[in-house]
Amino acid sequence: MGKDNVSKRGLRCTIFLLTLVVCVVVDQASKAVVKVSLDWGKTVSFIPGVLNLVRVENTGAAFSMGEGAGLLFAIIALVVTAGLAVLVVIEDMPLYLGVLCGAIAGGGIGNMIDRLAQGSVTDFFALAFIDFPVFNVADIFVTVGTLLAIIGWIHWDHKRELARQDEPGRQ
Repeated sequence: MGKDNVSKRGLRCTIFLLTLVVCVVVDQASKAVVKVSLDWGKTVSFIPGVLNLVRVENTGAAFSMGEGAGLLFAIIALVVTAGLAVLVVIEDMPLYLGVLCGAIAGGGIGNMIDRLAQGSVTDFFALAFIDFPVFNVADIFVTVGTLLAIIGWIHWDHKRELARQDEPGRQ
C-alpha cells in the first residue's frame, strides 16, 4: 500500500471522526436547549404551517417502534458505528462518503446517549402539514445521511466499475 493511500485513509478516518463528534454535539446541544426551554407536550410553531416544536420522550426507535428496547437499540448503534468505522478504514471511498458515514454514526450515538442516560430519546420536531412522528436532530443525521450515502455509494461504485473496465487488459 502506497503512502498516498495511507494518507487518504487517515484523512477519511479523521473526517469520519470529526463529523461523528460534531453531529453528537449538535444533537445533544439541541436536546439540551429543548429540555430547558420547552415544556412537555407543549406545541410551539417554529416555521408556521411547516414545522412545530413539541417535546416528547420516546422509549422506542423510529416511529416509536420497539418501546422499551432501549438497550437493544444502543447495542445496534454501537455495532453500526463500528461497522461504518471499519468501512471507512478499508474502502478507498471518497471523502464525502466518510462524512456521510460519520453523520449516520453520530446520529446513532446521539440517540444512544439519551437511551443510556435517561432511558428515552428526546424528540421535538413535528411536521405541521402532515401527521408524522416527532423526531430530533440525530434522526435527521441518520435518515438523511443514510439516503445520501446510498446514492453516493451507488454513484461512486458505478464510477469505480467504469474505471475498472477502462483498465488495459480488461474486456
